[in-house]
Amino acid sequence: MIKSTYLEGQLLLAMPGMTDQRFDRSVIYICSHNEEGAMGLVINEKASNIDFPDLMDQLNIPYDAQINQNNPNPTDDIILHTGGPVEIGRGFILHSADYVQDTTLIISETVALTATIDILSAIAEGRGPRHYIIALGYTGWGKGQLESELSRNSWLNTEADSELLFRTDLDLKWPRAMAKLGIDITLLSTHAGNA
Repeated sequence: MIKSTYLEGQLLLAMPGMTDQRFDRSVIYICSHNEEGAMGLVINEKASNIDFPDLMDQLNIPYDAQINQNNPNPTDDIILHTGGPVEIGRGFILHSADYVQDTTLIISETVALTATIDILSAIAEGRGPRHYIIALGYTGWGKGQLESELSRNSWLNTEADSELLFRTDLDLKWPRAMAKLGIDITLLSTHAGNA
């Protein structure tokens, strides 16, 4: 069997010297990748202009902070992520595959993607997925665009794992993902090139 060259379910790591500063030190989980293009979510950038209670209020989803104090997964400290520069008003929840709706995209045995309001209600009520990342916006590439960026050494890729994806502090995701590849980030050059 021929191994797929598509990166669905993997992490993209921005190389030092990334020309697009919006992606400096970004770690992106690739949700979909095929001959037509790719879609992913930045998993290490906090949204700066909104928090979870504000999001629930904007979406008119009932949210009671008192009730949430008894949740096994309290929502007080839920971080909203900036998933990318495309459709920043649209939300995506990357989550453990223990929670599935009819509209959920199963990406791997352990990771899924849902983009409905129902999952936000479930999270607020403590009956959502065990692990999740709520992202506003996404990152997208047209046909051949990601492959071109990879050939210019703009990105590295590595396998995703639940620890890095869901349980690592935002500022540690990029260095830990690089270390996973055996790369000492102190030795990386900011100049791209080909050997």
